[in-house]
Amino acid sequence: MGSLLGLGGGVFIVPMLTLIFGLPMQTAIATSLVCVIATSSGAANLYVKSGLANIRLGMVLELGTTCGAIVGGLLAGVFSHQLLSFIFSLLLLYAIISMLTKKEKTECENTDSSKTGVPEYKIENYPLGIIGSFFAGNVSGLLGVGGGVIKVPLMYLGMKIPLKVATATSNFMIGVTAAASCFIYYFRGDLNLIVSAITVSGVFLGAMVGCRTLPYIKTYYLKRVFVLVLLYLSVKMMFVGLGIKP
Repeated sequence: MGSLLGLGGGVFIVPMLTLIFGLPMQTAIATSLVCVIATSSGAANLYVKSGLANIRLGMVLELGTTCGAIVGGLLAGVFSHQLLSFIFSLLLLYAIISMLTKKEKTECENTDSSKTGVPEYKIENYPLGIIGSFFAGNVSGLLGVGGGVIKVPLMYLGMKIPLKVATATSNFMIGVTAAASCFIYYFRGDLNLIVSAITVSGVFLGAMVGCRTLPYIKTYYLKRVFVLVLLYLSVKMMFVGLGIKP
């Protein structure tokens, strides 16, 4: 799921490790970041070979994302976690509404004959992309996710990039973003190497399956799955922000 949606899988791994296996939240977040790196490593190679990932765009945006991830990790103890969670939930709700109300372009419109099967596009709003990527890096460092939940809507809605390209480019980027945050958790002693090694094994294999499946899935269905994941995250973060235990 993380490979298909460009999320890195952290939104599934953290609840699983805490609710099912009873690990501390900090250990679960650190493990999630390691798995995000594995997902990106497994998927990015194939996305680059297939031509879906925009390498130049990813490297430009990663400058802002990496800086944001480091700053977010260092400032994690300064801001209220509940306030950040509440703001994050509102951001996700906005992304959901924007993606649902945006009119679809038919994928056969202005398409080339390459194997990527995506329409021709022109990248817009680079400054917005860099600023948004810095914020995505902050979220990654503070909440233990790869930042894909922000990067994909940012590239898709703000920079006018096809959703499949945005997803593939996000997978290309999130490994570096997670690595910048993961070192902070490692030096704090929150990273359990045995748990991480076991979890990464499954995540890496899952990423291989997901990235081979993406080119054959219609954007119509991919977009709606992405909205459902965003809705789940939004509700979860809203509960945390309001101090409610569901």
